[in-house]
Amino acid sequence: MSSSSERNALLRPHTEILTGILRGIEKEGLRVDEQGKLALTPHPSQLGSALTHPKITTDYAEALLELITETHGNVTSLREELCAIHRFVAGKLNNEMIWNQSMPPLLPPEPDIPIAWYGPSNTGMLKHVYRRGLAERYGKAMQCIAGVHYNFSLPDEFWTVLNTDGQGIEQIRSRGYLALIRNFTRYSWLLMYLFGASPAVSENFLLNRPHQLERLDADTFYLPYATSLRMSDLGYNNKAQSELELCYNDIETFLKRMHDAVTTPWAPYQKIGTHRGEQWIQLNTNLLQIENEYYSSIRPKRAVERGERPSAALAARGVQYIEVRCLDIDPECPIGISAETCAFMDTFLLFCATEDSPMFPNNGFCRDSSDNFSVVAKRGREPGLTLIRQNKSVPLANWGHELLERMAPYAEMLDNAYKTNLHKQGLQAQKIKLDDANETPSGRLLKTLKESGQSLQAFTLAQSKRHHETLAREPLPPATLSEFERLTAQSLIDQINIEKSDSESFEDYVARYHAALKPPVVVWALPTE
Repeated sequence: MSSSSERNALLRPHTEILTGILRGIEKEGLRVDEQGKLALTPHPSQLGSALTHPKITTDYAEALLELITETHGNVTSLREELCAIHRFVAGKLNNEMIWNQSMPPLLPPEPDIPIAWYGPSNTGMLKHVYRRGLAERYGKAMQCIAGVHYNFSLPDEFWTVLNTDGQGIEQIRSRGYLALIRNFTRYSWLLMYLFGASPAVSENFLLNRPHQLERLDADTFYLPYATSLRMSDLGYNNKAQSELELCYNDIETFLKRMHDAVTTPWAPYQKIGTHRGEQWIQLNTNLLQIENEYYSSIRPKRAVERGERPSAALAARGVQYIEVRCLDIDPECPIGISAETCAFMDTFLLFCATEDSPMFPNNGFCRDSSDNFSVVAKRGREPGLTLIRQNKSVPLANWGHELLERMAPYAEMLDNAYKTNLHKQGLQAQKIKLDDANETPSGRLLKTLKESGQSLQAFTLAQSKRHHETLAREPLPPATLSEFERLTAQSLIDQINIEKSDSESFEDYVARYHAALKPPVVVWALPTE
């Protein structure tokens, strides 16, 4: 196994292969009315079918939009598409707008939060019942949290240039991505500090849950040094999943533990059952209903074929890309993520892929890394905060600056490959935040709330209105608008065709779906003779 300095040296003469990096974004955002309350209206038909539209769908709640880009060869075109989708949506919303904050607006009582509906087809009902299960297991409020998912892949040439150990590209690539994930797990606390933008919540989100938050005003609670309550135990939280520690040392163990999680009954969920009367309320009573129920800050991914389970796709063809899931919506950006942040993510992930990444002890899980992430989410801007690195305490700022210095060569390589200064600029912008915690998104947000006297609800509503107006008043080019209209119309046709093609009961469909989940056999990772 070569060292990070050796891999860096191998990569430097071949920076042109970095133009083969692909990145895509899935950006969530709640529809709200003009008073900043959760929209209770159905998914707008003028946005097409949430089941079949390739760019505009819903996530958990009917009001939780998910805007999906294609994969792009550079940051500029990526954000151009994301902006175009936002502009199309903004132009189609009637008396509604997208909430530009990760933590939800004023929510109605939980029974009144509509769960996403995808039509009566078996495929649509599977998605809907899965979300009913999420409501039963975690409550609806938690499922109204929103974020930005950053998908990232490296070209096969990258892995072969680095001489990553393995036999065959599937094995080489998969081992490389798992090494990336281990490093991401070690260092993702830095993303919480730099980009966390949810240090406060509206009071009604708490729903009488126990917490240690402080009151900022009559409607807002916060933690003085928090960066991302979304990614803390006040955001995505679940007792059952806290006991699930997936292994990132090898793909075989990862898939085995995931398979165990989606096939092992969990007593509290068994008490709920799968039906209430004749109505389905969850797909099964296992620890996870499906693989995607696992809440993690990063996932290894592989595009699935029709009817294929995610774990089966990974077992059959290996890791194809990774999905980063811990980025908060940037409240200062109309589309939720800046070019600077995208460029930094590319630098950070390239660094994670190339630097040394020792195996995790304790059966493939790193408790210190998990604890560092949690500490920074709730206390990241605390003066003098220390984290644990190799059983020793180290000041957050010192470690952060050290990591940025180690990333500098990768930013340079990316800038050389793309003929730009964006990655170096993205790195420099982060150094300012490490020097002054008040310059972080969470710090700026709390400063604004305290100085203005506005509640989080009032501030975010005003800001969301401004962003909506910015997006809506600039018309799309005719060709772009025409393509969106075509996709929208086609998605409605596609949904009807799916509904017409059903030939079995939903019960049989669910049974067949569960039966498709087999113990994973990673043939391409087996040793050769």
